[in-house]
Amino acid sequence: MPDTVQTHDPIAAVQPLLAELAARAAEMEEVRRLPADLARKLAATGVLRMVTPKRFGGLESTPREIVEITETIARANASAGWCAMIASTTALNAAYMEPVFAEEIYADPMAITGGVFAPMGRAVIEGDHYRVTGRWQWGSGSANCTWLCGSCTLWENGEMKRLASGAPDTRMMVFPAGQATLLDTWHVMGLKGTGSGDFEVKDILVPAGRSVSLVSDTPRETGALYKFPAFGLLALGVCGVALGNARGALDAFHDLATVKKSQGSSKTLSERQSMQAAYATCEAQWRAARAYLFSEIDRVWAIAQQTDDIPMAPRADLRLACTHMTRTGADICRTLYDLGGGAALFESSDLQRRFRDAHAITQHIVTAPSTLELTGRILFGLPTDAGMV
Repeated sequence: MPDTVQTHDPIAAVQPLLAELAARAAEMEEVRRLPADLARKLAATGVLRMVTPKRFGGLESTPREIVEITETIARANASAGWCAMIASTTALNAAYMEPVFAEEIYADPMAITGGVFAPMGRAVIEGDHYRVTGRWQWGSGSANCTWLCGSCTLWENGEMKRLASGAPDTRMMVFPAGQATLLDTWHVMGLKGTGSGDFEVKDILVPAGRSVSLVSDTPRETGALYKFPAFGLLALGVCGVALGNARGALDAFHDLATVKKSQGSSKTLSERQSMQAAYATCEAQWRAARAYLFSEIDRVWAIAQQTDDIPMAPRADLRLACTHMTRTGADICRTLYDLGGGAALFESSDLQRRFRDAHAITQHIVTAPSTLELTGRILFGLPTDAGMV
């Protein structure tokens, strides 16, 4: 596949790659990362530029399209879908960054970005630069990145800077991937092929113009995508992987059930009434959670196209739908793993991998159980800090 980006129809562009992503799932788990050649092939389709502004040659896709593209990749391979999601969502920085710095990073059609929002680093103000030291966990896809970013608390004159609310003032620092050291820490149960190990930098200088805050800064881009809540956008990416992974599990069980016969039985699993009912229930759960998710996406997207300030209630509703999809996807994968019986236990079975990947996805902070507490507070009308909604 040539190293040129196709921007007209990303789902059509990535379609020829899906069979290879599925076929190389075991290889990805063995090396615990997305192989470099697959990363280049994904970049060439344009799917890593879903969130990149059009002014830099990106797709600037709608939220619905972002979920549909992520779902398509994750249906073939959840780890590949996760890496595509991280590369895409970290490009949201381009909408906030000073254009001269954003151009340097995001105008390259084959650029791959990654990074971590959690403020695990320390940035000391030095004139128009920050002196940055930090170590970040969960650096998905880092081995294939040309640029990395890591959030830092800000320090000046030996004191941590704080926002008016009293919360630490933090900014995302963006730096060439070559300035970071990748650490082999990714020994995990699920999403093994994402290469989400730690990375660190020590005493590097980052220009102030190459840093952003998704909390306190205002986007420089005026497109409706960048009025969409930043954490809602990240949650969409996470649940898009969960959505595609659960669909992949449904596909895998369908294939198994049409050929597998229980010991001593002349009927395939698909011919047994209990299996038919259980599979239909899982299918209904998937379709219902997907429909709920897209209804909230479309509602909040309509608001984003009409106003600069999306109220907290619809933002919370979107986060609730994302969390529901993610957790429903894990429930479906667990049920199908159970229904697969002993055959699902083997590493050759997609069902065991889908089960593991689903329960890794549920651990992400934007769709973790704490999200239900956050949205529950809002539903009860209790005072809530809207900064992370």
